Amino acid sequence: MTRPPAPARTLTCREMVAFLGDYLAGDLGSDERGVFESHLVDCADCLTYLRSYRTTVLTVRDVCRAEDEVPPDVPEALVRAIVAARKEPTERGG
Repeated sequence: MTRPPAPARTLTCREMVAFLGDYLAGDLGSDERGVFESHLVDCADCLTYLRSYRTTVLTVRDVCRAEDEVPPDVPEALVRAIVAARKEPTERGG
């Protein structure tokens, strides 16, 4: 006896958003990626959201990279003090 094919898995828009980070990082398996991309073909709103999200991630990476560079004339002791201060918990419980 032959079984009917399993129904194709679909994603809701909410589920698509939950997988967005993994998709952009390339961490979805081929089946999951196929379901994700299939949703994007059918949902213009999610495709627009993906493009906006991707642009935001790339922009933030560029900004963070630029801010991580320390000018060569900054004393190493000052850099170490700033890094140490960032690691200390704040008095407000952080």
